[in-house]
Amino acid sequence: MRNPKILVFSGSIRSGSFNGKLAALAAKRLAILDADVTHVSLKDYPLPIYDGDLESASGAPENAKKLKRLFEAQDGIFIACPEYNAGITPLLKNTLDWISRVKEPGEALKNKVFALGAASPGKFGGMRGLIGTRTILEVGIGALVLPQMVSVSAAASAFDDKGGLTDERTAGQLDKLVDALLRATRLEMSH
Repeated sequence: MRNPKILVFSGSIRSGSFNGKLAALAAKRLAILDADVTHVSLKDYPLPIYDGDLESASGAPENAKKLKRLFEAQDGIFIACPEYNAGITPLLKNTLDWISRVKEPGEALKNKVFALGAASPGKFGGMRGLIGTRTILEVGIGALVLPQMVSVSAAASAFDDKGGLTDERTAGQLDKLVDALLRATRLEMSH
């Protein structure tokens, strides 16, 4: 059986983003475990704010189509989810909205295994944003989202100079999540 194909990205494109660091670390851990990892930045796929009139006039933007095809080619997806004002970032919500609107054949979101993590300078570790992202993916889109999540609080001091997590408990959460994602994708691939 081939190795699972896993897409990894962050819902933030800010330079030095804590969630960018979390996504990079997840990609590294997945690759060590022999996943076929694709790590992208949403900065490379700029999209206008979702607008039904724009969609009616000219269809989904080319970058939404590219992302849909990229998602389709994966078995699993790891999203590092920043939290803005106790919720999902506009960038991540807009990206998911546009991908869900692409009218090409194939399924980009419903038949994938999603794993979610967050890093935040606050004490909640992005948990409120994770809950919002989970709701959109599970309830709004019908995707399979793993129950385990990784939540990195005090993110300004949570990463060492090599990009690893300094807290053993949090590092263990990430390892368990990565393992669960690979197990679940392998299980889905065998069906």
